[in-house]
Amino acid sequence: MRLYLVQHGIPKPESEDPQKSLSEIGKMEVEKVAQVLKKSGIKILKIFHSGKLRAKQTAEIMGDYLNPLEGITEAEGLNPLDPPETWAEKLSGLKDDIMLVGHLPHLQKLCSLLVVNAPEKPIIKFRQGGVVALERDDKGNWIISWVLYPEFIL
Repeated sequence: MRLYLVQHGIPKPESEDPQKSLSEIGKMEVEKVAQVLKKSGIKILKIFHSGKLRAKQTAEIMGDYLNPLEGITEAEGLNPLDPPETWAEKLSGLKDDIMLVGHLPHLQKLCSLLVVNAPEKPIIKFRQGGVVALERDDKGNWIISWVLYPEFIL
């Protein structure tokens, strides 16, 4: 199974938009990343996102390019301060490749929990609009496969 952890794109400042929707640069960066994922042949069953507007917008842009078989849906447990154990448990029962679109510190803690079983120990840097790809082997171990940040794309 592959898991794609996506931090939402760069939002507008709260003073400009209290809901912190994606900024123009945030939309552009997420679209660039989504285009690369599509060209790379990434196929996913479903995209899950938090209830926050910036995560939903990021998920929708990803969905426009990746066309997940089961679509895009809002899911519990992906907000910034939600416990990572909730999704770690859900993932244990899944076999198909999925994408989670959320926030820090949650995504960082989930990644650390899956890879080194220590949610408070940061093991990789997340970036708004970026993707951290993990793979689960046959023994249930998670490894980081690759990372794609918007600034890596020409």
